[in-house]
Amino acid sequence: MPVDEFEFEAEEAMEKAVQFLKQEFRGVRTGRASPGLVDHLKVTVSSYGDTPMDIKSLATITTPDATLVLVKPFDPSTVKDIERALQEADIGINPQSDGKVIRLPVPPLSGERREQIAGQVKKLAESQKVVLRNARRDALHKIDAEKKAGDLPEDDAKKAHESMDKLTKKYEKILDDILVAKVSEITKI
Repeated sequence: MPVDEFEFEAEEAMEKAVQFLKQEFRGVRTGRASPGLVDHLKVTVSSYGDTPMDIKSLATITTPDATLVLVKPFDPSTVKDIERALQEADIGINPQSDGKVIRLPVPPLSGERREQIAGQVKKLAESQKVVLRNARRDALHKIDAEKKAGDLPEDDAKKAHESMDKLTKKYEKILDDILVAKVSEITKI
């Protein structure tokens, strides 16, 4: 198997790690209202067959101002189910319903809570760095196996190792940049 294919597989895995981290960060509370706080939640609606559904497919999610998330169900009969799902999600916001619309007032974060959230964000980023390193390790094992089998000259194997190191550093920098941006967003008052 060509070395380019190993690098492509590793880069694909690394790109998935970056996308996963971005998706996870969307749901992290920063003290500012955002549809990303709730748009990933699953809601079980008994009248729809007890199948978990995305909240996005059941309601419109808007942020009329920086401190409020507004969830307006398409079908008013699903308000209670959506409200229950929001309470069970434990996002630190108490939903308020008037029977037609659910309001999620986003309270300001204390300095201590901001630091806790920043720590959680750093752990999420570190776990994705582990994914990057695992993709690199797997690619290097495949390259070494090709070299050992005699299908890959030693110079090409060395170049492939260097290329994988560069690729890993590139994606680690991307993750670091995303992390720094999120931490500054969380700690900014």
